Amino acid sequence: MRFTARIAAFGLVCFLAACAAPDPVEEDLPDMGDFRLEYNIVVAENMRRVSPSRNATQQEWIDALTAEVDRRFGGYEGDRLYHIAINVDGFSLAPPGIPVVLAPKSVLVISANVWDDAAQIKLHEEPERITVFEGVSAASIFGSGLIRTREEQMDILARNAVRRVQLWMLQNPDWFNIDPDAAAVDAAEIEAIADASETDVAIPEDVEPEAVSN
Repeated sequence: MRFTARIAAFGLVCFLAACAAPDPVEEDLPDMGDFRLEYNIVVAENMRRVSPSRNATQQEWIDALTAEVDRRFGGYEGDRLYHIAINVDGFSLAPPGIPVVLAPKSVLVISANVWDDAAQIKLHEEPERITVFEGVSAASIFGSGLIRTREEQMDILARNAVRRVQLWMLQNPDWFNIDPDAAAVDAAEIEAIADASETDVAIPEDVEPEAVSN
């Protein structure tokens, strides 16, 4: 009986994995008007880890997010230079948990800023606070820590976060001289993909964040 139950559980994992949301790497990137990436800045000095969580250093998050910003924005060849600056505010990387009952999820919180290089100004008053979760998959049922490695969790969260940064940018088409109607269509498509690719899980308010250093 136990063997049969294990086979059934394994089959469910495979089925759910096959139904996972598309990887952001496979998405068609939208038009960004005048945008061309100049500086790609990621900092994590004030990053906090929310338990329960696997460990990750400031530099590991910097590397993951820097690589994803380069991948998503590095190919644009507009006529005007812009800087994207991201601050890593907090994270939780789900450790292995008890399937279904205690299946912890992973979360990443960042603050984003966009600068116009020629005008030497930030294009908005306050940083854009963005919270993202892992993609929907077998991990949503059995616990991300059982299904994914720490590095896979970080890569997925970085991709989801930078996708949300682009969505925010498309919601401000005047910054990049993008046709508003086209930007609205692209933003709606990205938002639909983002909503389908993340699991909405709240961080308990009574959990005390931990400072994380290199």
